[in-house]
Amino acid sequence: MNESMAWSDYSTVLLIAESGSLSAAARASRESHPTLMRRLNAIEGRLGVRLFERFRQGYQATEAGEEVLATARRMRVLSRETERRLSGRDQRPFGVVVLTTTDTIFAGLVAPVLRAFREAYPDIELDIRLSNAVHDLARRDADIALRPALEPAGYLKGRKLGVIRQALYSSAEFLGVAREEIPIIGPSGAMPYDALDVYMREEGLNRRCAMRLDSLMAMHGAVAKGAGAAVLPTYLCETPDFTRHGDNIEALETPLWLLVHPDLQRTARVRATLDFLADQSGIGKRLERAKT
Repeated sequence: MNESMAWSDYSTVLLIAESGSLSAAARASRESHPTLMRRLNAIEGRLGVRLFERFRQGYQATEAGEEVLATARRMRVLSRETERRLSGRDQRPFGVVVLTTTDTIFAGLVAPVLRAFREAYPDIELDIRLSNAVHDLARRDADIALRPALEPAGYLKGRKLGVIRQALYSSAEFLGVAREEIPIIGPSGAMPYDALDVYMREEGLNRRCAMRLDSLMAMHGAVAKGAGAAVLPTYLCETPDFTRHGDNIEALETPLWLLVHPDLQRTARVRATLDFLADQSGIGKRLERAKT
């Protein structure tokens, strides 16, 4: 043999041999008879041997042709085994999944279900990144984002898990105390939360603000220790340690989205994590219970 053969050459020889004739091979591959003829002639020309005897009733492999066919069949088996192994690897949920969310969502909704996730998917390693900044899924800063947003970016695939609701809460020691008599804990200027700023201004809460903190978790901690009352997510405060003062604040309702880049949504480890958070974690049910 004068030249090495490409896989496409082996594939062409295999197609003709298994089809029995050039015409049948052309129909199977949806290529024209002349195209396959030129391709076969070119292969035989490069090898310097005849691979098929041309008979009226069909094509019959020569001794050289049988040698090429034996190699082609081994290559096909190896190729299919490799594809199956790789496909199986990607369908089995294992590896690292990077999840980004806020500190409050993590503390109130994600942390309580981590043990169940670990038991369900012991081969998936969660890399959880807490930030109030929006990680760019397009640049793969994270695989999955669990974020409050009115509408997700158009290039992302999203599923709304529910609605985050908020209300004014204090510690239980203020039970029975008039709302107007409780000192208020508000967000500092370092914590951009325009909707809450507007609400506090319109309700006159700014005038009674005793302290300002730069995160909802810090506000939650201060409230828990009896420092005053603050507007907080209901999922953080529906326990006997907290007292709600008034109804949910409709103006602050925000959908909670589970977001992923379309290129990653069918990867086994990402799909398993998405399905767990959306269907098995109970996050949606917890948000629904906080309606009233």
